[in-house]
Amino acid sequence: MSSRNGRTDLFSSKLGLILSVLGIAVGTGNIWRFPRIAAQNGGPEGAGAFLIAWICCLFLFSIPLIIAEYGIGRHGRKGVIGSFIKLVGKKYGWMGAFIGFIATAIMFYYSVVAGWALFYLVESVTSSLPGSMQQANMVWEGFQGSLWPSVFHGLMMGFGGFVVVRGISSIERINKILIPSLLLVVVVSLIRAVMLSGSAQGLQYLFTPDWSTLTEPRLWLEALTQNAWDTGAAWGLILTYGAYMRSRDDITISAFQTGIGNNIVSLLAAMTIFATVFGTLGSSMGNSEILEVMKTSGPASTGLTFIWMPQLFNEMAGGPLFAILFFLGLTFAAFSSLISMIELASRVFVDMGFSRKKSTVFICLSGFLLGMPSALSLDILANQDFVWSVGLMVSGAFMSFAIIRFGPDRFRADIVNNGRQKYTLGRWWEIIIRYVVPVEVISLLAWWIYLSITAYAPDSWYNPLSAFSVATIALQWGIVMALFYFYNGTLADKTTGSRETNSG
Repeated sequence: MSSRNGRTDLFSSKLGLILSVLGIAVGTGNIWRFPRIAAQNGGPEGAGAFLIAWICCLFLFSIPLIIAEYGIGRHGRKGVIGSFIKLVGKKYGWMGAFIGFIATAIMFYYSVVAGWALFYLVESVTSSLPGSMQQANMVWEGFQGSLWPSVFHGLMMGFGGFVVVRGISSIERINKILIPSLLLVVVVSLIRAVMLSGSAQGLQYLFTPDWSTLTEPRLWLEALTQNAWDTGAAWGLILTYGAYMRSRDDITISAFQTGIGNNIVSLLAAMTIFATVFGTLGSSMGNSEILEVMKTSGPASTGLTFIWMPQLFNEMAGGPLFAILFFLGLTFAAFSSLISMIELASRVFVDMGFSRKKSTVFICLSGFLLGMPSALSLDILANQDFVWSVGLMVSGAFMSFAIIRFGPDRFRADIVNNGRQKYTLGRWWEIIIRYVVPVEVISLLAWWIYLSITAYAPDSWYNPLSAFSVATIALQWGIVMALFYFYNGTLADKTTGSRETNSG
C-alpha cells in the first residue's frame, strides 16, 4: 500500500472516505433489488413491517459489522486476507480469503447487471421508450438474445479497472463525483414520481405495517439479507477501504453515517419506484395487480427495473428525461460498487507483492471471463446471486468470530476507541458482536435450510445441479472453503511475507 515516496496512501479527507464507502453501500441493491424485496415481503395491508425488520437489522447486524470492518482494515492496513491474519493469526487466513471470494464472486455477475444499466442508459438516450409491454419485452429479449450483455459487461469491468489501477486517490476522486450526482438524480426522480396522480397510494402501501408479518421468520431472513446487500456489511469491501482510513477518523461515527446514509438512499429509491408504479398503473389496475407486477420480476429481478420502468416512463409527462435520469443513477450506483469489488480483489494480490497494475489487469480479465456465463444466461446469473447472497451471512459469522477471537473488549478499547475518536463506542457493541450476530446468523441460516428443504425446493434440495437448492450452495461453498483451507499456509505466507507496492 505504500506509494513510491514511501508514505502510506490514505483517503485525503473524511468526506472522501464517506463518499467512497457510500459508493460501496449505495448500489443496485438499493434501486434494483430493495423495492422488489419490499413488495415481496409486504402483507395485504402494506410493506411497513418489512421496513421495521430491515431497520432493526441495520442496528443489530449491519452497523456493528461495519464498525468491525473499519477497525480490522485500519488496524491491518492490508486487504481482507492480510488484515484478518494480523487480527487473529495465520491459522485463520482462509476465513478472510472466503470473505473476499464471496465479494469477488458477486463481482463476476454484478458487472453484468451494471452493464444492463449502462445499456438501458444508452437506449434511453438514443431510442424512444417502449409504448407497450410487448415492445418493452422485445427490447429486453433482443438485448439478452445478443452479445450486447457481454460487451457491456466488458465495458464496465474495463472502466472499473481504469479507475482502480490508479490507486485510492483515483477511487476517491471518482466517488466525489458519482455519489453526489447519484443523490441528486434520486431526489429529482422522487420529486417527479410523487407528483403523479395515484402516487400517494404507493407510498401509503410502502409505509403501512401489516403487523402479523413480523412473526414470519422468512421476513427477518429477507430483511437481514437485504440489509447486508444494501450496506455492504460483511462483504470485506469496507474492510478494504478501512485500510486507507486515517487514524484520526472516527470509526463509530463513520459506520453510522455509512449505514444510515445508505438506508436513506434505499428508502428514497423505493419511494420513487412505488410512487411511479402505483401512479402510472393505478388508473388501470388494483393494488393486488400492481403488487404482482412488482413481485413477479423475472429471473434475477429483471422485470420491474428493466422491462416495466421504461414502459412506465413512457406514460408520464417528461418521461424520456426521467428515464435517462433513472438509468444514469442506476449506472452510477452500480459502477461505484463495482469499483470497490475490483479494489478488494486487486488489493489481495498487491499484498502478495504484485504491482497494482498487474493485479488490477488480472482481476478485470478474470472478472470478465468468469462473468461471461452470467452474461450469457439469466439462469446462471440468478443461481450465482442466490448462492453468494446467502454467503454474506457466513461472512458476517466469520467477522464476528474474528472479533470474538481477538477479544471484543480489547478491539473496542484499543482499535476503535484509539484516543483520537470523537465518540466513544460503548459496551453495547460487544454484546451485539459476541451474542446477537452469531445467533442471527445461525438461526436464520438454519431456518433458510429448513425452508429450502420443506418449501422452496422440496423435490430438488439435495440436487447440486438444481439452481436454487441447498445442495448447490453446499457444493459451491464447500469447494471454495476447502481450497482456501488447504492452501491456507501458502496464502498466509505470500500475504504477510511480501513487500507492498503500488508501482505499475
